[in-house]
Amino acid sequence: MPTESKHTFAPVADQLDLITKGAAEIIPASSATGPDALQARLEESRRTGIPLRIKAGFDPTAPDLHLGHTVLMRKLKHFQQLGHTVIFLIGDGTALIGDPTGKDVTRKPLTREEIAANAKTYQDQVFKILDREKTEVRFNSEWLDKLSYYDLVKLMAQFTVSQMLEREMFHKRFQDEQPIALHEFVYPIAQGYDSVALEADVELGGTDQKFNLMRGRDLQKHFGQKPQVILMTPILEGLDGVQKMSKSLGNAIGVNDPASEMYGKLMSINDDLMWKYWTFLTDLPQSQIDAMRDTVARGELHPMQAKKNLAHSITADFHSPAEADQAAESWATQFQQKGVADDAPEVSIARDQARTNFTIDAVSTMPINQQPFHLPTLLVLAGLASSKGEAQRKLKENAVSVNGEKTSSVTVTQETLGDTPTLRLGKKSVRIHWTS
Repeated sequence: MPTESKHTFAPVADQLDLITKGAAEIIPASSATGPDALQARLEESRRTGIPLRIKAGFDPTAPDLHLGHTVLMRKLKHFQQLGHTVIFLIGDGTALIGDPTGKDVTRKPLTREEIAANAKTYQDQVFKILDREKTEVRFNSEWLDKLSYYDLVKLMAQFTVSQMLEREMFHKRFQDEQPIALHEFVYPIAQGYDSVALEADVELGGTDQKFNLMRGRDLQKHFGQKPQVILMTPILEGLDGVQKMSKSLGNAIGVNDPASEMYGKLMSINDDLMWKYWTFLTDLPQSQIDAMRDTVARGELHPMQAKKNLAHSITADFHSPAEADQAAESWATQFQQKGVADDAPEVSIARDQARTNFTIDAVSTMPINQQPFHLPTLLVLAGLASSKGEAQRKLKENAVSVNGEKTSSVTVTQETLGDTPTLRLGKKSVRIHWTS
């Protein structure tokens, strides 16, 4: 067992308030009374003064990280703040295999040179969140490269093909007669062996990693270690509030985005997503987030101010408080210059509702999901006009603005509207939250 220094820990209830916020599932369950349950591990750690060893692995498959990637890193930070030993594991060995999670086809393997270059950028970015001096950085090639052919055969002998096919993704590909390469079965075994090599007490991962995380418990039992506790977090939605945050989908906030861009993107999210971001992307305990949400519900705090606080907090984390202040000031100035109130009320509208009742032949024959939006309908749905006739008159009078820009057109594209459009008619303005 690695040697750890003695430490004085906060009460277990206080630790759990921070550690469990945003957790989708903990295995064994928090109600379990066995010695490997999270609460029991924390109580033992507090009694002995020995920090828990917390592991999270990241395969360096791309050079840049976005905020979705940082959910697990921030959870590592929470354990670190509480005095536990956190291990930022760079999967340079497993990246040679390629994690098949969520893939309908075998991943294209990376070269060692590509992996090394990506790993360097990961380290540069992760220490925007973690304390460099208190973080144990490891590479799993350290032990995976040392496994002999015989060692690997012994590890693989602990699992059956039927067990591997229980994994939803493998099962689906098998049923669809899609190829499954044999080396893909090695990935979860290699990840499981990481937990043995590091003698992990807790492993963190996304919900899509559950199968792999459980293999760590299996192999630790085989090697006579106490099986690790697993803490899983949900997959974070991107700016659209619907799909997983991804740069390829254009809904991501990059860790290296300039402060003004990061702040502006955060201000564009809808209110429901704001609370998820408070949970997954800040260090505020869940009890304080719940109290803030109650304050908003009682009308004592405007949701726009809560969003400003969120944007400032996250921007300051990745840049500096001074840069976050400047970004907030620039954002406010930009909206004031456009004549858009930054605390405009939000209304929820289904996209298809605003595409109905077209009379333009070229538009009405298009599939509804490809049609532009009918601005008079949108103004009525937003509560800015009492009828489409009134809305059309106001458009002719040049009294309507979309995102601060005057318009007289009865149609407007999704590209012009954006993800969180602001409509203004006369002195009244609203922000639109798309519900579908």
